[in-house]
Amino acid sequence: MPLKPGASKAAITYNIKTLIEDYKRRGAIGTSHPKSTAKARKQAVAISLSKAKRDSRT
Repeated sequence: MPLKPGASKAAITYNIKTLIEDYKRRGAIGTSHPKSTAKARKQAVAISLSKAKRDSRT
């Protein structure tokens, strides 16, 4: 699951979309297995925003 680097809105949106597609295919986001799509979506948003924050520091 390679996520796009950057803190732009486009990069964050792309990363959320990628994580949700990964969840639909494998039933997991990373090592987590959320039970519902809503929980998976919230987790995807949190992961994407966290990555954007890390990328903006460098």
